Amino acid sequence: MTSSVAPQDPGVGSVGQPNTDTLATTDEQREFLAALTKAGVHPSSELMALSIGSYICQAHGAGQSDQAVRDFVLPLIRGDLRDAQPDVAATAMTNQVDAVTSAYMRIATDRLC
Repeated sequence: MTSSVAPQDPGVGSVGQPNTDTLATTDEQREFLAALTKAGVHPSSELMALSIGSYICQAHGAGQSDQAVRDFVLPLIRGDLRDAQPDVAATAMTNQVDAVTSAYMRIATDRLC
């Protein structure tokens, strides 16, 4: 049997207005976000950072290798960095993507998974 209730968009309030409240997070998620910041990772949004962390945990939980997980999340991280830092040159962005991907993998594994 399927449910007729659609999931609520986390960015929209109950009356269709944008949700201006802060993102509700667990202690574990807050620690993950703080660890990213401490590592110099500045995602475009907390929601995007938590999504990437969740993808990493789910892929590891499904038995994927570190390389397979990295290959999956690297494009997400590259796009997020472009959104967060649109003025960074492509060459500098490539080096930054590798470092940020490694940080996400390490921190998500240590803090979320």
